[in-house]
Amino acid sequence: MSFKKETPLANAVFWAARKGNLALLQLLLNSGRVDADCRDSYGTTALMVASYSGHYECVKELIMQGADINYQRETGSTALFFASQQGHHDVVKLLFEFGASTEFQTKDGGTALTVASQYGHSKVVDTLLKNGANVHDQLNDGATSLFLAAQEGHVTVIRQLLVSGAKVNQAREDGTAPLWMAAQMGHSEVVKVLLLRGADRDADRQDGSTALFKAALKGHSSVIEELLKFSPSLGLLKNGSTALHAAVMGGNLQSVLLLLGAHADPTLPNKNNELPADLTKSDRILKLLRPKIFNGDS
Repeated sequence: MSFKKETPLANAVFWAARKGNLALLQLLLNSGRVDADCRDSYGTTALMVASYSGHYECVKELIMQGADINYQRETGSTALFFASQQGHHDVVKLLFEFGASTEFQTKDGGTALTVASQYGHSKVVDTLLKNGANVHDQLNDGATSLFLAAQEGHVTVIRQLLVSGAKVNQAREDGTAPLWMAAQMGHSEVVKVLLLRGADRDADRQDGSTALFKAALKGHSSVIEELLKFSPSLGLLKNGSTALHAAVMGGNLQSVLLLLGAHADPTLPNKNNELPADLTKSDRILKLLRPKIFNGDS
């Protein structure tokens, strides 16, 4: 967290808030020579600094001295946003006791809930939801709290959000759904939870790829195993290719084995009329795709 101090006294207030030096903070505020809401050129307040740093007593002192709880800095962030981002649950609860709002957004559309979800702070997420946070909050690109939690692999937060009504198939503006993102990142437990809660196994994004295709390309075998339990499409996708093509291109032997075991067709060409076997020089993978040829049969 960066900020610019405007005066020596404001500098001292920010330092005390950042370091958690309650005695110095009280001395400065009680002097009457510096305001509890002194700000830097970005609009950062001492309350934001103390909240970000997790100094409960300093946060409380600033509030009691009249600091504006819901003031937004230049980026749109508030003290609640910073406390939520850093996972300071006790500070979050304190801010709510004195009227913090969950409705304020940053310039990119972020809220206290989206950032707490992104960083996996489950206790904070629970408190935010209980205090009116909107589970459907979205960043400017359409990413929801559920999407961000899925991207980072935070299973507990994902369960909390789903129980609170998060839409399991709510995609980002580019068509990327939480399941697709979790598959790409290799978060097999997240993939499992999302599928059990009704995620569309064959949802594709704008480039025509599905979760299975991406997991196959990345070689995430554990994700492929979870997806195959829900019988995803093994045929030609909107991108003109198949998951088996992706697995071969990715070069992961286990991924190829899993897909062949699920009856993916090695004789199905892609839009360029290429077979999966045309996309690799690996003898080990070719032996799987062309067993008869390698056994000496025509």
